[in-house]
Amino acid sequence: MSARGRDRVAAVLLAVAPLLAIAVLAGLAAVLVGRGLGEIDPAFLVESPRDAGRAGGIGPFLVATGLVVGVALAAAAPVGLAAAVYLAEFAPRADGRWIGGALDALAAVPSVLFGLFGLAFFCEALGLGWSVLSGGLTVALMILPLFVRLAEEGLRAVPDELRVAGAALGLPRVTVVGRILLPEAAPSIGAGLLLATGRVLAESAALLFTAGAAVRAPDGLLDPGRVLAVHVYLLATEVPGGDARASASALVLLGVVVLSGWLARAAPALVLRRAR
Repeated sequence: MSARGRDRVAAVLLAVAPLLAIAVLAGLAAVLVGRGLGEIDPAFLVESPRDAGRAGGIGPFLVATGLVVGVALAAAAPVGLAAAVYLAEFAPRADGRWIGGALDALAAVPSVLFGLFGLAFFCEALGLGWSVLSGGLTVALMILPLFVRLAEEGLRAVPDELRVAGAALGLPRVTVVGRILLPEAAPSIGAGLLLATGRVLAESAALLFTAGAAVRAPDGLLDPGRVLAVHVYLLATEVPGGDARASASALVLLGVVVLSGWLARAAPALVLRRAR
């Protein structure tokens, strides 16, 4: 095959790859819409479940999901941002290499292992028990590697001319980072945080071990709560006749995840527009 022919084949394959991803998402959405759209109405989003989830709504699970996401982001964002700043701006090359390798290895750990760690450490060792706080702190550990890497790359993408200009003005390095580099990297940092949120929303194994599966809405961070992903799993596997409600709940979850991804794409433009 000639070089031109190989280029054409490669172009076709590269064009087909994203179409396959879109087709998978569309197929998944079509299945969920066909099975669960008829179950969704305003009452479904606010009422408590009845008959083991075969009737009623998902209101308590949306509350628990929001609390878990809030705890996870509040715990992961400052730690992850500090780690990203250190790796991108202050760490020696050797330290950055092994720390980055450790983060990559941590990102590859199965979520069920995080769940077992959270159960042993947060629930038992710290005495937090099955609670929204335990679940949020556990998934914060899960999203930390992803967020650190994305924020680090965002900082590295800032032009070096800005660093040089800050140094030429005699600004301390910390001031350059806080006043110049972080605002410039804000779109990438925000997008990384929103993408990490998508993983929290879709997590079930770790949260089943740490946040519990209580049906009622949590009154506080130390109460157990069933997040939406866990509810979908339990309806589909443990409740006979719960398939329709499981599909409806999964459709709501898919919508929230897609919205999170859209925000991750829109956040850079919004931040830059406000900055201008």
